[in-house]
Amino acid sequence: MYTDTDVKNPDTRKDSKASTQPITTMRGHTGLPKIISLFCGAGGLDWGFHQEGFQIPVAIDISAAAISTHKKNFPKTHSIAADLIQLQPEGVFELVTKRVKSKSRIGLIGGPPCQGFSRANTNSKVEDPRNQLPQLYLDIVKRLQADYIVEFVVFENVLGIRDKKHAPTYEALIKGLESLGFCITEKELCALDFGVPQNRRRIVLSALRAGQGYGEVRPETSTGLRTVQEAIGTLAEPTFFDRKLRPEDIPVHPNHWTMNPKSPRFSDPDGKHPKGRSFKRLSWSDASPTIAFGHREIHIHPSGTRRLSIYEAMILQSFPSSFVLEGNLSQQVEQVSNAVPPLLGKSIAAAVKNSMKIKKTKEK
Repeated sequence: MYTDTDVKNPDTRKDSKASTQPITTMRGHTGLPKIISLFCGAGGLDWGFHQEGFQIPVAIDISAAAISTHKKNFPKTHSIAADLIQLQPEGVFELVTKRVKSKSRIGLIGGPPCQGFSRANTNSKVEDPRNQLPQLYLDIVKRLQADYIVEFVVFENVLGIRDKKHAPTYEALIKGLESLGFCITEKELCALDFGVPQNRRRIVLSALRAGQGYGEVRPETSTGLRTVQEAIGTLAEPTFFDRKLRPEDIPVHPNHWTMNPKSPRFSDPDGKHPKGRSFKRLSWSDASPTIAFGHREIHIHPSGTRRLSIYEAMILQSFPSSFVLEGNLSQQVEQVSNAVPPLLGKSIAAAVKNSMKIKKTKEK
């Protein structure tokens, strides 16, 4: 197993109305494996693979709102709202067979819900049912291997999955992938190193089919936005929520809206207030901390007078201006929080693709 611990951002800062056309510009490369996206969410990781030319015939997530978003932004994908625990590997296989021919080359991507492993969850327990999802992921891979050539698996999760209390789960995941015939590259990646203005660190396992001459997966770092100011400093003010609000009433982008600032803290942003996770105020001159919000506890705008808009959070995650989230406020907050930053996803996809080219080079 390989171990390591160590593109420019799309134009999302214009004050004019953003384009909201679905992602249809990239053509899939016929020589690349087709992607099966598990726990796809809104599609941050999917966007990265799509931009690198991979076709995504099937994507699955338990959230109906996230799947609504996925359908809007990936119209050529069969996006399915379903519980993988209920589907089980056989159910996933049946869905895949409807879209991908048997014996085709495929790749699996995604990260199970991370709350059970998150260090921010001080009440996390080893027996959290969500902690069994990595094993389910392995079981799905094994079932698909019976009828498809699984060239690679990409697994993303929080750093806490490697903590002592979760070590057995993590070690079982590594050994499981190895037993299924994969060589694994383990990386701890920070989104800030990939053009994303956010200090977000995650574990990414890239498992490539052994015996094919494939090499280590090394995502290339890139320059890009580094501060909140660079990312959202020129945006017009968002619209505050109103039950009669229509998309056409929202400036800049359909997701550029936020809740009315009701807390007294917003009237005195520089006053002495107790610190808390729910009132994390951003600094113009720094990168954003991890975009990981509670129910509606989205980070505070650097002005201190309101919370970020959904669109501002999307920009800090590196979503392109063409991307639109569906659902109510809480559902949109959840989607943007859970997403892999798209630019990071693109670097991972490019690295996987480059590693697979090594075989072709050696055969010449």
